[in-house]
Amino acid sequence: MLNQLIGLDAVKEQVRKIVALAKMKQDMKAKNQSIPIVLNMEFVGNPGTAKTTVARILAGILKEVGLISDSIPVEVGKADLVAKYVGQTADKVKGVFERARGKLLFIDEAYSLVELHEDSFGDEAIDTIVQEMENNREHTVVIFAGYPDEMEKFFSRNPGLRSRVPFKIPFNDYSAEEMAHIAELEAEKRGFTIGSREKVLDACKMAANFPEMGNGRFCRNLVERAILNYASRVYGDDVNNAKKDLCLDKKDFMIPELFNTKQEKTPMGFRGAA
Repeated sequence: MLNQLIGLDAVKEQVRKIVALAKMKQDMKAKNQSIPIVLNMEFVGNPGTAKTTVARILAGILKEVGLISDSIPVEVGKADLVAKYVGQTADKVKGVFERARGKLLFIDEAYSLVELHEDSFGDEAIDTIVQEMENNREHTVVIFAGYPDEMEKFFSRNPGLRSRVPFKIPFNDYSAEEMAHIAELEAEKRGFTIGSREKVLDACKMAANFPEMGNGRFCRNLVERAILNYASRVYGDDVNNAKKDLCLDKKDFMIPELFNTKQEKTPMGFRGAA
């Protein structure tokens, strides 16, 4: 599954090294030897660069090598960590770590905790996270994910946080060619082919200048809008005479409207066919 991801060569290489370290740690543990190495990580990248997807795959890999006991990660955000009233946040964070015992804990958009600094809820959450990471260092692997600039502010909030997260993995933006490949796979997953790859590549070249549009997520939106236009074109007026070939033509890709629409911020990753 890791190898089937489009692009992300540097990410794959770093993950392989971390997995090798995990295997070595388990081997030494079996020989009654121990090495004080934690595998907590920071995933940094713009929207739509497959951070969540890689975390889910990594959870399965770490389960296979015996480092954690469950292949399904616990995925949380600010709402899962911060309570509405002073003094309750610590208990909420502890509850999350209890659920994540023996698992991979994925904290998405971790930097959003810093935004709560004025009312101290964010600092309470971060302080408790640091404490719980220490208490559960043998049982839980924690991954913090977010956008580059914001994550720097997050890690500067607590001096003990950075020292407990030894691995930083950057998720670079996709190239236009990689985005076009992702669009093809997104169409294939929906039962369609793309008849005008050149039009798709041109759109991806435009989107590559705006990483905030979502990288791989842009490709998903591009295909979904093209399918909507295909449905209107083929099934709209004269259904009987329409050519129902499930092929997205260049006329189905309405590029300008994509650049005039604000993209939603739902983490999304993409995997090629086996």
